[in-house]
Amino acid sequence: MSGVQTLQVAPEEADQRLDRWFRRRFPTVSHGRLEKLLRTGQVRVDGGRAKANTRLAAGQNVRVPPLPAPGEASAPSPRRPGAEPQVSDADRAALRAAVLHEDAWLIVLNKPAGLATQGGSGQTRHLDAMLDALRRHPDDDRPRLVHRLDKDTSGVLVLARSAAAARALTAAFRRRETRKVYWALVVGAPKPRAGTLRLALSKEPGARGERMVPDETGGQTAVTDYQIVDDAAGAVSWLWMEPRTGRTHQLRAHALALGTPILGDGKYGGQAAFLGGAEVERRMHLHARLLVLPHPGGGALTVQAPLPPHMADAFAYFGFAEADAPLLEDTGS
Repeated sequence: MSGVQTLQVAPEEADQRLDRWFRRRFPTVSHGRLEKLLRTGQVRVDGGRAKANTRLAAGQNVRVPPLPAPGEASAPSPRRPGAEPQVSDADRAALRAAVLHEDAWLIVLNKPAGLATQGGSGQTRHLDAMLDALRRHPDDDRPRLVHRLDKDTSGVLVLARSAAAARALTAAFRRRETRKVYWALVVGAPKPRAGTLRLALSKEPGARGERMVPDETGGQTAVTDYQIVDDAAGAVSWLWMEPRTGRTHQLRAHALALGTPILGDGKYGGQAAFLGGAEVERRMHLHARLLVLPHPGGGALTVQAPLPPHMADAFAYFGFAEADAPLLEDTGS
């Protein structure tokens, strides 16, 4: 076992969450193990207890308790702050191909469906572990995640190139100064065909894993604008969805509450989320199509992500034309 260590937060590590900072320094310490160390006060920041989401500042001291030495079970492999994790050539090429926009402040990706944004229970391959591949120069800061998409949701995802850009972008999302538009294919046709759904949500464990469920007494407010763009004889509808809040799985839970689960979303819709006989992939059909946000360098940035292959195929199968989508100014929001 190693002894107690006191590690100082480097300037390039400023504004990181404590849990992310720890996992980058000690990547083989599991998420559950880290949570226990935090809960029992064995990991401290400047002598005080801290939570996983504590934001670190340059120069702060982090107490790290004894950890297994190399060769022992659950051994950590501490690495330098600037050390790059191994990214396969295929992942590196795919990540570069997914870039929709990049400048000195930020990078915007078209995240593929099936790729988790961050690691978690059972997740060994995720975007956060690949971000060094997006550095333009070895001395550049490592790009930072500023928001997330579900593993099976594709589309627009923003990364910050620096701590200053991350602070500005995170504040914009927190203050709801961004506009996020999603396209979804749902089973059935919601009534009314357009509207605003206000339905509070809370987490509930279940056989299919933790899910968000309606809870008007103890849940968090969740608001989604939606409208049908087109439908295939009422069997499947193409929805324009714009969340006004940012709750976990909000669109998936709200689509189910409308009586129209997202096509392929078995976690929320069960068998009702699949169409027997339809020649479409059994994958979730939810795509972060468009994002408008204040640019850290000034002005506004609008980015649009092409459909992933499985949704493009489904659009062709059901006869939906992307050109029929309303413009932002036509949505009345």
